[in-house]
Amino acid sequence: MEEIVNQRVNKIEQLKKSGVNPYGKRFEKTSDISDVLADFQEGRSVSLAGRIMAKRAHGKVSFLDLEDTSAKIQLYIKEKEIDEKSLEIFKQLDIGDFIGVAGELFKTRTEEATVGVKKITLLSKALRPLPEKWHGLKAVEIRYRKRYLDLIASKEVKEIFKLRSKIISAIRKYFDSREYLEVETPMLQNIPGGAAGRPFKSFHNATDMDVFLRIAPELYLKRLLVGGFDKVYEINRSFRNEGISTRHNPEFTMLEVYTAYTDYEDMMKLTEELISQLAKDLLGSSIIKYQDKEIDLAAPWQRCSFADVVKKEFDINPDDTAEIMLGKIKKKKPNLVEKQKLSRSQIMKIIEDLLQDDAVSRPIFFTDYFSFLSPLAKTKENNPLIAERFELFMGGMEVANAYSELNDPQEQKKKLQEALSEIDEEELKNIDEDFVTALEYGMPPAGGLGIGIDRLVMLFANQPSIREVIFFPLLKPEEKND
Repeated sequence: MEEIVNQRVNKIEQLKKSGVNPYGKRFEKTSDISDVLADFQEGRSVSLAGRIMAKRAHGKVSFLDLEDTSAKIQLYIKEKEIDEKSLEIFKQLDIGDFIGVAGELFKTRTEEATVGVKKITLLSKALRPLPEKWHGLKAVEIRYRKRYLDLIASKEVKEIFKLRSKIISAIRKYFDSREYLEVETPMLQNIPGGAAGRPFKSFHNATDMDVFLRIAPELYLKRLLVGGFDKVYEINRSFRNEGISTRHNPEFTMLEVYTAYTDYEDMMKLTEELISQLAKDLLGSSIIKYQDKEIDLAAPWQRCSFADVVKKEFDINPDDTAEIMLGKIKKKKPNLVEKQKLSRSQIMKIIEDLLQDDAVSRPIFFTDYFSFLSPLAKTKENNPLIAERFELFMGGMEVANAYSELNDPQEQKKKLQEALSEIDEEELKNIDEDFVTALEYGMPPAGGLGIGIDRLVMLFANQPSIREVIFFPLLKPEEKND
């Protein structure tokens, strides 16, 4: 590698001596390559720019493949037909360089669309060669750590991220067309709240106070309902200082939606409609393929009572203590849990992970969650131990979560205090009193919904790991060789 870099550095010096800037300025293109190919006209003059992806020499004639974001086209270069400066540039070109070309379109004897180049402009000289002869990076760690090389090497990877962008754009279009207001709420918060999760902590020098990266935007979005906005949504970045896996990244993207005068049943209908509509619009079908399974998104989706399943499988009741729950699990599945002490929430998380396997080939709404797991949700009128909540599972993972939002300030404060009792860290045992105060001014009944964008992209792009759908996932620092 060092030898190749040195050779290219020497080429840069040669170019400079010839009066050529190896890192050029703006270049005026007539169009993208895909537009040229779509409306190909022989003899038409064009100016195109992109990266050299291949070189083939045949005596005094050479062929190059030029690629931009949209497509690739062949270049034909005959040394006698380009000016002296272009010839000097051409002699120093390598695969990976960015160039601009001007010339005329024609087709070869094999009917390949080609540009007969008249002039070459060097836009950026690459010092390092492209990876693996441009057939793709094989080491997964390198793919994630050097995503820019992954994108160069693989059209399939580029398509995943194009699809991600289209999904987010389509979500915005869906809610904007229904008169929802897109909003932004704070990422830095005095008191982390709105979800269960360990926050990242920092310090703000100017105000001399601790701050936390948000784990969810929920409490601020509800403040907007108090303020008089009936329909709001946010496509937000949230952060949780927890483990990394194929389904978890500490920094992730969520959609959160709040609609006044609705409940979790309405959120169920909205979720069905939104996701099935996205599939039809972007993939052309309400049936998606994920990890060798077909998932039919046609409504209505199956509903299943979480409370009933837990009762049937483990004989666990919502008012059981943590000790009783743990004892019942160990009796039914002795090897499932090794620890001798867990909170009720931790126990329910273990059970929930088991249930995800049932939702591999179909979407399932799990309803009837225990109310102690849902301190921000209303409880059922006929059973205060059960919350008006659902979680959506697809492809064997949780994709969405929704409540009938609790708008009773006194009940809300009581539930938040109960939830804090299961938290060990003293600095996190704080209630967002301003949120409770906001509720005291009156919040309309509302349904709230959160959808994990990264996991939704995983499903639509048929990718087994969340790292495949995040441009730059969090990784440990690269180990340095001595």
